[in-house]
Amino acid sequence: MDFVSTTIRRCQHVVQRVGAATETHEYRTMVRDLDRLSDLLCRVIDLADFVRASHPSTPFQHAAHKAYSVMFQYMNELNTTTVLNDQLKKAAAMPEVWDGWSEQEKVVAKILIEDFSRSAIDLPGGARERFVDLSNKIAAGGTDFVESMGPETLRLTFGSKSMKGMDPTMVRGLTKWGETRIRTMHHEAQMALRYVEDADVRREIYMGVRTASKASVGRLEQLLKDRAELAKLSGYETFAHMTLENKMAKSPEAVNQFLNALVQDNRHQVNEELQELIELKKSDAKKDNFPNQINAWDKFYYTHKLVANMDMKSRRFNSLSEYFSVGTVMQGLSRLFDRLYGIRLVPRETQPGETWHDAVRRLDVVSDTDGHIAVLYCDLFAREGKTPNPAHFTLRCSREISASEIEEMGSIEHPFASPIEAATDGMAISYNKETNSYFQLPTIAMVCDFSTHYQPRPALLNFNDVKTLFHEMGHAVHSFLGRTPLQNVSGTRCATDFAELPSVLMEHFASCPSVLALYARHWDTNAPLPMDALESRLAIEAKTQPGETESQILLAMLDQAYHSTLPLQPAFNSTQTYLDVYNSHGSIPEPQGTAWQGFFGHLFGYGATYYSYLFDRAIAGKIWTDVFQKDGVGGSVDRVNGERYKREVLNWGGGRDGWKCLAGVLGDERLAEGGEEAMKEVGRWGVRDPPR
Repeated sequence: MDFVSTTIRRCQHVVQRVGAATETHEYRTMVRDLDRLSDLLCRVIDLADFVRASHPSTPFQHAAHKAYSVMFQYMNELNTTTVLNDQLKKAAAMPEVWDGWSEQEKVVAKILIEDFSRSAIDLPGGARERFVDLSNKIAAGGTDFVESMGPETLRLTFGSKSMKGMDPTMVRGLTKWGETRIRTMHHEAQMALRYVEDADVRREIYMGVRTASKASVGRLEQLLKDRAELAKLSGYETFAHMTLENKMAKSPEAVNQFLNALVQDNRHQVNEELQELIELKKSDAKKDNFPNQINAWDKFYYTHKLVANMDMKSRRFNSLSEYFSVGTVMQGLSRLFDRLYGIRLVPRETQPGETWHDAVRRLDVVSDTDGHIAVLYCDLFAREGKTPNPAHFTLRCSREISASEIEEMGSIEHPFASPIEAATDGMAISYNKETNSYFQLPTIAMVCDFSTHYQPRPALLNFNDVKTLFHEMGHAVHSFLGRTPLQNVSGTRCATDFAELPSVLMEHFASCPSVLALYARHWDTNAPLPMDALESRLAIEAKTQPGETESQILLAMLDQAYHSTLPLQPAFNSTQTYLDVYNSHGSIPEPQGTAWQGFFGHLFGYGATYYSYLFDRAIAGKIWTDVFQKDGVGGSVDRVNGERYKREVLNWGGGRDGWKCLAGVLGDERLAEGGEEAMKEVGRWGVRDPPR
């Protein structure tokens, strides 16, 4: 907690300076002062969030959780501190100050003023205190919801003979005294839905898998009600209106325009896929098994049959991983970035205590024009107790260190070798000759869960692993290149519905022949990847894309419904809302009795913004087609295209409106102002993913 205490003291010093400002020159530095305040808060909150999720030591996790909670509460208190809001508004209203600010300073000023507004800053003291209480309650309740999710039924029991179709070895392992026990939250339940021939068994398993416990549903409903109350307290119609105000969508009405347009674009493909499943079912349907319709519990079973009936070229399909060792894939990413952006990933030895585990590797990001620009820590392999979820963590954002900060550090006692090291807590910095100033470098942790069971061969990745690595590296490259002077808009600190664009776009590169040619070679023979085997694999996976897209659309629609006015209605029932959404817009009816929403953990982190991934998938597909593939497959490694994308999108971080970034990279000024019609237009583009 020493880091927390020291940081809070430094925050208090900045707060006092902002509050005491009276002269014009003091107001001119106010945006940078408040950006520094935000950076100090994020240094603890972001790092603590990473440590509590990824550190192998339980005491470290507990300490990080405590640090996060203390700092988060302090941040909420600052967000309702009227003097900061009053001083910033006063500064922005002074022409001699506003006109002297850079464009980025003006953007950050607007962001901070909007943040204060959403924190009920203009309400009386009692209401502000209620806001802080609700915010803390939402943070704690949301974490509890995610960590405590569970099913209504933990296990189901069937006669072993009814499990026909499932792997006999697996069935034997689950069977005792002739009874097979299926745990609803484990792998065997998913396998049974794919393989068991008995439709009644599949139905029972489906109901178990799709029905969350009453406690989980109750925690979700309380979270939704607290969010709705918070929005009302802040003067917004709904939590969605409050959340979307500063996103590209701007409003829930615009989100619904996008989702409805996407439904129309995807419907024909979904119906084609569904008809193929019905034909398969007709061919083996038993009496009273609804041969002319696909039930919810049929979907996985007949989809598996559809895929199995395709020419899988199984021998070559299964050997694809031999062309994707971790080392060669990382080398390929470095080569790709060098061709597109002029940056390389350079291994660097770590110092004792620098990393959280011996398996973590450090890569310095080096630009051919700007030198050392970022630090990337790679924690790529599975180990006991480690989260299986891949993630990109921002440990430190880009930010210019002012001369006054360095001078301030030189006047106080600290354990570092120099004032500049004290100003950045000893983390990576660079010197910018053009601005004659120091920058703290973006510092990123990339966490994956790849298998290490390949001895004596190198660690190999299946193609889904490769796409995962490309996806997470897309976030990282946004952080590498969005090196802005103000941390509030650096790297991935952009609108939530724009943040997934770089990562989703990177998935297109993963399956492009020109990119694969940079690195995909057999780990032992050095033979190049047989593209026909990969194409067969991609064709198989493409079969399920329309249905997967529909699933994401339904979740996005459910998210919007949950963050509307519904939670404050006396008769609000999240299960009924869930069924209404799925049965109004889905191609396969959801049976009464299910309550899957209690497993929808993304509702906490992405409340009212779950549509963002679909939105960015549509945008990424358009950029891939119209920029990187406009002149053929070689465009994916063309420096001209990379520089265009970097110039119009990546370099800005969050310092430019996403619609202007999109208009710039696509060369279509009609999109520059956004709005409901622009959202609808993106929906019309549809989701044009690379096959998954």
